[in-house]
Amino acid sequence: MTEPFSPLFPPVSPNRQGMLAVDALHTLYWEECGNPDGVPVLFLHGGPGAGVSPQHRRFFDPQHYRVILFDQRGAGRSTPLGECRANTTPLLVEDIERLRALFGVQKWLVFGGSWGSTLALAYGQAHPEACLGFILRGIFLCTGAEIEWFIKGMRWFHPEQYAEFAAPIPPEERGDLLAAYTRRCLDPDPAVHLPAVRAWSRFEGRRVFLLPQPEEAANDALDFSLSRLEAHYMSHLGFFAEDQLIDGMARIAHLPAMLVQGRYDVICPPLSAYRLHQAWPGALLRMIPDAGHGALETGIAAALVAATEQFKRNGRFQ
Repeated sequence: MTEPFSPLFPPVSPNRQGMLAVDALHTLYWEECGNPDGVPVLFLHGGPGAGVSPQHRRFFDPQHYRVILFDQRGAGRSTPLGECRANTTPLLVEDIERLRALFGVQKWLVFGGSWGSTLALAYGQAHPEACLGFILRGIFLCTGAEIEWFIKGMRWFHPEQYAEFAAPIPPEERGDLLAAYTRRCLDPDPAVHLPAVRAWSRFEGRRVFLLPQPEEAANDALDFSLSRLEAHYMSHLGFFAEDQLIDGMARIAHLPAMLVQGRYDVICPPLSAYRLHQAWPGALLRMIPDAGHGALETGIAAALVAATEQFKRNGRFQ
């Protein structure tokens, strides 16, 4: 039977992996793959709370790139799972600098999608001297309007899923579903938080791809970290001032960037990519006409691989 077409590079295993304690509470999982002497690239996963997967290694030519991936605080194999204490964007930025020192990297290409694009921008604006350039997908600027869209705007496209998401919440709390779900997702009692994290994760997961996908097997660990951390970060507006990432663009506007955006992305709608491009005239914006939010949708994955290949050839994008 013929394997379905994939624009990704073949699977690759890490050259090495380990754990890095960043404070008395959090320890981060990291891995390195590809060419140990190659061009360093940092992969930033989404969520927050989603963690890295073997598929994420495959956007990069392993003969050329030295790929460094890690699970952010509370995500994946980092510990403790789903922990919201001492978990803020400035602390994640500090963690990235600790990793850069650990690996002895002077400058690296920064690659991130969805929340990973948010963190990439925050990191770049804090440490532009450490960045070679950016490849960003499914742009999320973490503004109040985007967060409101994520919770409420979805009902315009997925009313039945929104109704299912709102149904477990008492009518008197439905005026602020983010607050209602944050209370439940962060509740220490599994009888309270497990139904909430499953509902949150299902509400998001069913909207990732343009076309419906087969339901994946339940993963309570992923639901727990993703839902708790997304609710935590959204309830704090990502620990940003409103429009902070647009206002800080002057710090990285001189660096090359490729922005890849699904035209029908209902998780992170195209307006954010358009706004970022307007503030970053030197960046290239590739709008994928037949894609939603998922990094592994064929058009998006192909554009991301094309971007890493373009940067491999000449250190910029065309």
